[in-house]
Amino acid sequence: MASRVKKILVIHGPNLDLLGKRQPSLYGQKTLGAINTLLKETARKSKVTLTILQSNHEGKIVDLIGKAKGRYNAILINPAAYTHTSVAIRDAIEACGVPTVEVHLTNIYAREKFRQTSLIAPVCVGQVSGFGAESYRLGLLASLTILAPTR
Repeated sequence: MASRVKKILVIHGPNLDLLGKRQPSLYGQKTLGAINTLLKETARKSKVTLTILQSNHEGKIVDLIGKAKGRYNAILINPAAYTHTSVAIRDAIEACGVPTVEVHLTNIYAREKFRQTSLIAPVCVGQVSGFGAESYRLGLLASLTILAPTR
């Protein structure tokens, strides 16, 4: 990328638009808007630009990832339920060549057996899970660490 300003694509997967209403005992009280505000504040302090999108549609997420190369320096993604089912999202991340960090509100490894496998993690630089909304902030900080010049 020619631009010096770091750009990060944030993708929220299916049903994350229901945060704050859907199972707050599991996913917390924070809405997606509150999480986005947290991310924007962190990005502003770090002097990076975010593009934040939410979709319930696998194909749209695949399209976003596919167009990321050359436009974004990193991707921060919570694939939500697609974590456990989407070979298409996995393949898009692997093919695009943009460093990606996977995040989850809950610790997927402490949940139901079918949620304990991430098809996405093997093609990501790393994963942050189990810290509620803070997982997103930590994931963004991890993305910034990846983008920092080495000394």
